Amino acid sequence: MFNKTKSPAPSPQSRSDNGSPIPPLPDLPSPAGPGAAPARSASPAPASARGLSTLSSDLQFEGGISGGGDLQIDGAIKGDVRVGRLIVGETGAVEGNVSADYVEVRGRVVGAISGKQVKLIATAYVDGDITAEQMSIDIGAYFQGRVLQGRREAPAPTAAPRPAAPPPEPAPQIIDMKPPA
Repeated sequence: MFNKTKSPAPSPQSRSDNGSPIPPLPDLPSPAGPGAAPARSASPAPASARGLSTLSSDLQFEGGISGGGDLQIDGAIKGDVRVGRLIVGETGAVEGNVSADYVEVRGRVVGAISGKQVKLIATAYVDGDITAEQMSIDIGAYFQGRVLQGRREAPAPTAAPRPAAPPPEPAPQIIDMKPPA
């Protein structure tokens, strides 16, 4: 009733060094030809896949951390944190100022937070001022402090006396160019 089909005869390219045929691998497409490169996915790896550094929950760190990369804190840090992207996990705690382009707090931060985008998830505990361009606070998050909306820029210099304004230019004179009569 059912017939088993025979596989085609192996080509001369698919023989091992001793001449015996090499069986094809199951469920894998064969390359388009000899020397063909394996197919790659069309989409590049996302930026967040470039590497997320993690401070695990059983670690405690004293001192400042700075860099341009991504950091997830599941442990405890006593010191300032300045990175590109920061995620404070549910078991994470930071006692110090935090500065990053993107800050997501799920754990505890005691200190000022500064970033372009700041998110306080429902499990967050934040005691300190927040300066952000975009801010979101989930229901259930604890926040004690002030929110300042605006760009993160260097503080303005102290009030210094300005140089005196230059004197106004004299008004133009009107000269009559008619010949005398």
